[in-house]
Amino acid sequence: MSIYLTAIVKGKRETVAELRTMLLDMVVNSRREQACIQYDLHEEVDNDTFIFQEEWKDQAGLDLHNKQPYLLDFAAQANRLTKEIVIYRTEKLA
Repeated sequence: MSIYLTAIVKGKRETVAELRTMLLDMVVNSRREQACIQYDLHEEVDNDTFIFQEEWKDQAGLDLHNKQPYLLDFAAQANRLTKEIVIYRTEKLA
């Protein structure tokens, strides 16, 4: 059963360019993972906010994703680069 996530990442104005580069790298790497079905990144215009739409094959695949070095690196730098990160786990209704 697929797992759907929406992650909202609010960047700091002074680090938004670095954050954007890091997030785009996460997209490239995440899409290579076997359990990744969808990993899209959107940027809100004029607000330093990024939105991920993700779909994962199963919990085991998501757990493996969460242990990847590039994701752990982002987590280690998140306080410096972001104001807030909110992740929603959802069910697809339609």
